[in-house]
Amino acid sequence: MSDNSKNKKGRRIPFMRFAAIPFAVVTLLVFMAPSMFNGGTEPNAGNVVWVAIMLVLFYTFMTIYCTPYNALISEFGKTQEDRMNISTYISLTYFAGTLIAYLPFVFAGVVRGIFPAVGYYWSYVICFVPLVIIACVAMLLPTILLKETDFVESKPAGTNAFKSLGATFKNKNFLKFSGSDVMYFIGLTLFQTGLPFFVKLTIGLPEAWTMYLLGGMTVLSACFYPVVSKLVSHWGKKKLVIAGFIGLALAYVLTALAWPITGGTESALSYIVGIGIVVIAAFPMALLGIIPQAIVADVAEEDSIVTGEKREGMFFAARTFAMKLGQSIAMLVFTSLAIIGSNVTKEELMNSNDISATKQGVTIVAICAVVFCLLGALILFFYNEKKVMSTIEEAHLTEGLTEEEVKLSEEAPLEEVAEQAKEE
Repeated sequence: MSDNSKNKKGRRIPFMRFAAIPFAVVTLLVFMAPSMFNGGTEPNAGNVVWVAIMLVLFYTFMTIYCTPYNALISEFGKTQEDRMNISTYISLTYFAGTLIAYLPFVFAGVVRGIFPAVGYYWSYVICFVPLVIIACVAMLLPTILLKETDFVESKPAGTNAFKSLGATFKNKNFLKFSGSDVMYFIGLTLFQTGLPFFVKLTIGLPEAWTMYLLGGMTVLSACFYPVVSKLVSHWGKKKLVIAGFIGLALAYVLTALAWPITGGTESALSYIVGIGIVVIAAFPMALLGIIPQAIVADVAEEDSIVTGEKREGMFFAARTFAMKLGQSIAMLVFTSLAIIGSNVTKEELMNSNDISATKQGVTIVAICAVVFCLLGALILFFYNEKKVMSTIEEAHLTEGLTEEEVKLSEEAPLEEVAEQAKEE
């Protein structure tokens, strides 16, 4: 819909403005199931229906906001340097947002300590409210401060959704990248979801160290961001993303070995393992957080050059789908494997308000994360970066040349013809 939009204010930002407030509100409503209002903790059909509806709405508004937002990477980023810079800033704020999103795990307990009558459920909701307000303001800011038409020539793609989706997945390079991307999001979500359990069960550190390790990883990863753009210009995106997959797999290997090393009890080894995971994962996180966004922008531009259709939104929609697919698979894998070996009764589980994860279970989760990362590297190996980039470079060189000069370029190096045209 945004690809085909004829809105005078642009193809992307009007959709973002529409989705921001509902997205924020639904995020809060996900955690406000009916049983909360009568103090009940027993699962019931009403809760299931409520959560199912709210999650569908959550992902719907997420798509309406994030797809046009990500499409602007390709449209605002006129050069490779621009795209890498935009991807870098987005990755930095993504990690910052993830870090902030973990705050309720820390402050919910504080709220219960100060106000015991609040209870488990409301202690979390109280913490979610300010986060949702911050998120809503942050999502609205670009829709207010940016005038899309000043940066982008808003030309509707002119193709229907199903035809556009089919054409997107016929792009072989994008298909290979998407397969790799699904593996990345499975591995990443397994780690992020399992981090509190790794810290508490297998590494043997206090629960508060979940925030310390995630914060340290975010800060250290951000320190590598300025280096990534320089490495891309020398090594290319594909090699660095594969290196990122392998590096992340090594961090997960250490996570899987945490229980045999520490015995799951707090010791000096526990702190060494925890900090070691952060140090090993930081640089791969920087690579995988920045470069894939730029790869999608490259593939979208190459496709528009070949087909003549500007369908950036559909490419980023497909990437958003890959992300959600990877997250969904990861949640199924985690909740299925983390409880292996558990002998917790239903009553104990309900009283703990927590998943009955075991040391064996979360160790198996870490091993699975290693496998998914290595699969991602293997699939991306078949992505033809050389073809994509040569098509883009050739189009940029011929931009502004006359038909005669383009014909002349077939007999002489294109760079020479373009340079001569500029001089004339």
